[in-house]
Amino acid sequence: MRPGTVRRLLATARQLASFGTIGAVCFVIDLGLYNLLRATVMPDGPIAAKIVSAVVSTAVAWIGNRFITFRAERQTGRRETVREGLLFAATNLIGLGIAAACLFVSHYVLGFTSTLADNVAGNGVGLVLGTAFRFAAYKALVFRSTDARRTKGFAA
Repeated sequence: MRPGTVRRLLATARQLASFGTIGAVCFVIDLGLYNLLRATVMPDGPIAAKIVSAVVSTAVAWIGNRFITFRAERQTGRRETVREGLLFAATNLIGLGIAAACLFVSHYVLGFTSTLADNVAGNGVGLVLGTAFRFAAYKALVFRSTDARRTKGFAA
């Protein structure tokens, strides 16, 4: 293998490890905040609690990925940061749609209606496919700076 290829593979491996760590932290934040809200201020509001926990964990994911995982690729201007944030939100909605589609197919098309089957489809298969999509979309669309690509030897 050429040295440039090895460097790119190592950089991608570091990004994947960072992305996975941030994702795990955000999963714990989402789960913990949801349950905290349900146990305290929103005992009768599971949907509202889930929306709040998802928004908070998504914001933490954006900040973590922006400043850690994709720090070399991120853009710094105000307009670019807003663009990046909107693309990040859209990417996360699509990732959620992937998980929901897996659950839909399993539950309604294939007829696997148990709680275990729903969790395997939505939180297992759907989470894995949605996460793979998010990583690829973050790398290709969300966190991409032409300045960073130029300094790495890529064409702008």
